[in-house]
Amino acid sequence: MSDRHLDIPGSRLAYDISGAGDRVVIVAHGLGASRAAEDAEGVFDWSAVAADARLVRYDARGHGVSTGRAQPSDYRWAALADDLLALADAVSPDAPVDAIGASMGTATIIWAATRRPERFRRLVLSIPPTAWGTRANQGNLYRAGADLVEREGMDGWRRAMAAAPSVPILEQGGWAFDRDPDVRADLLPSVFRGAAGSDFPGADVVATIGHETLLLPWATDSGHPVSTAERLAELLPSATLEVAETPDTIRGWGARAASFLRG
Repeated sequence: MSDRHLDIPGSRLAYDISGAGDRVVIVAHGLGASRAAEDAEGVFDWSAVAADARLVRYDARGHGVSTGRAQPSDYRWAALADDLLALADAVSPDAPVDAIGASMGTATIIWAATRRPERFRRLVLSIPPTAWGTRANQGNLYRAGADLVEREGMDGWRRAMAAAPSVPILEQGGWAFDRDPDVRADLLPSVFRGAAGSDFPGADVVATIGHETLLLPWATDSGHPVSTAERLAELLPSATLEVAETPDTIRGWGARAASFLRG
């Protein structure tokens, strides 16, 4: 499948389209991931959605084969939302899109849906990241990671990741996250600092998202606490919360998302 490209300020986004149908579904991946990384890891498989829709997958700016620049502000969630909206305008100018996110991608969608709600129809928000009260500690970890990469390079990052605790539900599923971030080493500190300076919009703003939303957190991950998804379920007027307690539930997310978005 050949890449398509969208030129936006500071980046050339790479994306592809599979499937066919009247609906367009855009997938936004997590921090340090990419289309290729997700395919290699095998945790997130949204291909079932392409059975009756056009599935648009893209590499966020600075990730994968999308270009970027060393400016932390480019990688804040609010800025990434502008990229998503530009892509939605390009691939579906005349109709709202559905959107699927994971972690940073979920945050990107939340910001985009609060800015231009008319561009979206239904949302699937998997593994919402730390937000609001739990965000400060995570931000400190990202700042430390940026400093580490600048000081010791990718070898230092690899040593730190080798010593970090695993996520039990992913370990049980046989998923190993031992790859480098799919981000150029010279951009990675800016990507981390952009994430460190990010948070969800205020609760009152998030509560204005009226779209039908499927929340898919998984258990046992402090970087993606179930508490974030539970708070979103309280705030969003049309949300369904389904917590994955086993790897098999995660493996079923693609089919679950396809069914939900078909509704």
